[in-house]
Amino acid sequence: MIRDRTLQARVKLVGKLPITGELLRGSLLERTVRHTKGCPKCARGEGHQVFVLTVTYAGGRTQQFSVRRERIAEVRRWLDNYQKLKQAIEDICELNHELLRPGPHRRRMGRRHD
Repeated sequence: MIRDRTLQARVKLVGKLPITGELLRGSLLERTVRHTKGCPKCARGEGHQVFVLTVTYAGGRTQQFSVRRERIAEVRRWLDNYQKLKQAIEDICELNHELLRPGPHRRRMGRRHD
């Protein structure tokens, strides 16, 4: 009974997977860059707002990508898609852990050896 409910829950989650190629792993950072000389905007203390996608790889290696202002909404959507897919995969794994657990102990049928 519990196994059947777990299997049904897993099928339901698989059916809801956000399958799309619009996935992006990483963090979107907003920074302010200030020039040291010759920039009136920086001289006033305003600086220039820039967006950077930071991705960390195995071994601690990090790569950064500059993101144009007009693509920020798209990048945020792709990052959100990745997080939703990652969460769905984690939820499915939890259900699979339940399926691996042994069921209630049942007595073996057959003769008893005294």
